[in-house]
Amino acid sequence: MKTIYEIQQLLKQFGTIIYVGDRIGDLELMEAELKDLYQAQLIETKEYQTALLLVRHEIQIQKEKSNQR
Repeated sequence: MKTIYEIQQLLKQFGTIIYVGDRIGDLELMEAELKDLYQAQLIETKEYQTALLLVRHEIQIQKEKSNQR
C-alpha cells in the first residue's frame, strides 16, 4: 500500500466509502475506519500500520498547505 487511493480501495472492500468534501476530514475518517477494522481483526497489523502512516502523513501535508494560505 503506497497511496491514499489504495487505502480508499481497501476501505471499499469493507463497504466503506468516505467523502465529506473536506480533505482533512476525509483522512481523519479513514484513520478512524482503519482503527475499527484493525480492532475487529479484519486487517493485518502490517497493513494497518502502513495505512495509518500514509494517512497521518497526508493529514500533515494538508495541514501545512492550509497554513500557507
